[in-house]
Amino acid sequence: MAPLFLGLDLSTQQLKAVVIAEDATLVHESAVHFDNDLPQYNTQSGAILGPLDGEVTSPVAMWLDAIDLLMDRIKSAGLDLGDVVAVSGAGQQHGSVYWSESAESLLSSLDATLPLREQLAPNAFSIQRAPIWQDSSTADDCRALEEAIGGPQILADLSGSRAYERFTGTQISKIRRLDPASYAATSRISLVSSFIPSLFLGHIAPIEVSDASGMNLMNVLSCKWDDRLLEACGGADLRSKIGPEPVPGGTNLGKISEWWTKRWGFNPDCIIAPFTGDNPATVVSLSAPGDALLSLGTSTTFLLSIPPSDIPPKRFTTSHLLSHPTSLDAQIAMLCYKNGALAREQVRDRYCDGHWHHFNEHIEATPPRNNDYMGLYFPLPEIIPPNVVGNFFYRVHDGKTITPVDDLPINSHARAILESQFLSIRSRIAAILPPHAPHLHRLVVAGGSSANQTIRQLAADLFDMKVYVSSTKEAAGMGGALLAKYAWWRAARGDTGSFEEMTGGEVGALECVAEPRQEVSQIYDELVEIYQLCEEDVVQRSNA
Repeated sequence: MAPLFLGLDLSTQQLKAVVIAEDATLVHESAVHFDNDLPQYNTQSGAILGPLDGEVTSPVAMWLDAIDLLMDRIKSAGLDLGDVVAVSGAGQQHGSVYWSESAESLLSSLDATLPLREQLAPNAFSIQRAPIWQDSSTADDCRALEEAIGGPQILADLSGSRAYERFTGTQISKIRRLDPASYAATSRISLVSSFIPSLFLGHIAPIEVSDASGMNLMNVLSCKWDDRLLEACGGADLRSKIGPEPVPGGTNLGKISEWWTKRWGFNPDCIIAPFTGDNPATVVSLSAPGDALLSLGTSTTFLLSIPPSDIPPKRFTTSHLLSHPTSLDAQIAMLCYKNGALAREQVRDRYCDGHWHHFNEHIEATPPRNNDYMGLYFPLPEIIPPNVVGNFFYRVHDGKTITPVDDLPINSHARAILESQFLSIRSRIAAILPPHAPHLHRLVVAGGSSANQTIRQLAADLFDMKVYVSSTKEAAGMGGALLAKYAWWRAARGDTGSFEEMTGGEVGALECVAEPRQEVSQIYDELVEIYQLCEEDVVQRSNA
C-alpha cells in the first residue's frame, strides 16, 4: 500500500481533516462545521458565552461527536483508513480539557460498537465545557500571576509571554479559585491539541512543546514545566495534573488504540504523534527556519521561525516567543495585532469610496514615504502597542522629526495604513532576532488581503523580502499531516533525523508573487525610526 498521513485541525468553528501522500500531495479533505452539522449544541461560531463577563467555552461532547462524524465522512468518500500510517494535527491554542479520575479507564476500554460521546461524556470529564482562546474572564488571575513571578517582563523572560487572559495557566487558576470542587476532581489537564491524540491512543497524551509555550507554565528555552509557574497557577498538585514534561513534534507516542482499528478500519500499526497548536502547525506547513509568515486576516499576525542560535531571542511583553514544534533549539516569534482587516476596511470605506481598486489606486498614486505623511489607525483597543485606540496623523520634517496633524490628504490614507501596520512589525523584528542572525529571505502571506497584488508589492518592498503565497488553504491541517509524516519517517530511521532533512528544506506549493525593489526598500530602512517616534507619541498621548 502507498502510505497516507492524516492531519486533523480542531479549530474554533470546525474540525478538519487533511490526508496527504508520501510526496505531500493532497489526497483528501473533509470538515465538520460545528454550528451547521451539530446544531444541538447551540453554539455560535463554535462557542458558547458563559455567565461571567468574557467567559467563552466549547462543549467537549460536541468535539467527540464531530470526530465520529468526520471519520464517517472520510470513509464515505472512499478513503481506506487502513492506508493511514501516522496521525497528527493541530488544535486551537490555549484551550483546555479537564479529565476526571475515571478518564484513563474509560479511554482504555472503549467499545467499538459505540461512538465516543456515548462512552466518554460526561463521565470522563470533570468539567464539561472547555475554556477556549476567546475567553477573557481571567484578568484577576493574570495580575496575580505577574505579581507572583515578579512582573510582566520577568514572566515573559521565563515563559515567552506576559500573562494573557486566554492563556491556559490563568484559565486553570480561575477554575481553581472559583470552582475548587471541579479542580479537585480533575486528574489530568490537556490542551485541545493533546486531547485529540489521547482519544487515538486510549490514554492521556503528553502536551507538545510548542503548544505548551502558550500556557504561561513552561520555561520557553528549556521546554520544561516551571515549578514557580505551576505553583502560582494551580498549587502543589498542578504538576501531577499537567502530566509529564512536554514532548517535541515528530515523537512516536505509540500505536493507535483498538477502538479505531475495529470501528474505522485503521491499521493497528498506525503511529500517533503529538498534535501542536494551530499557529505552530501553520509554520510547519508554510515555512522553513528563517522564513516569516504574515497573516492579513481579521487580525494581523506575524510569525517568524527563528533558527537555533547560541544567543536566545529577546522576550517582550508585547509579543510571544513560542518553542518550535520540531526543534527544541529553535523558536517562533509571534506578533498579534487586533486591528488588521477592520482598520484597512475602514480606511477603504472612508477614504476610497468603499472599493479596493480605489484603495489600490491611492497607493499607486503616492510614493514610498507617503509624501512625508504617516497615519496610525486603531479602531479597536490594540495589543501592540497595548490599549491605544483612535486615529493619529503626523507630518514628517527633514526625515527626522514629526508633528501631529488633524488629518492627512485624502489620497494618503491607503498607503499610510499599510506602511504603519507593516512598519510596526518591521520595527520589532530586529529587536527579537538574535545578533548576527541571517537575513530573512522569504515572506509567506496569507489571509484575505494577501490576494491584493498592490499590498503584496508594498510588503515585499517594506520588508525587503520576496513575497510568496501558498496554494494550501488548510495550512494547520497540512502542518498536522506533515508532522504525522515526520513521526513515521523518524520511526523508520530509529527516531533520528530533523524535519528539514525530511523535507530537504523545501516548502511545497509556494509561488513567488512579488520581489523587493532595492531602491524602495532603502527608503523604508530610513522610515523605521520615524515610525517608532510616531508610535511613542501615540502611547504618550493615550496614557496622558
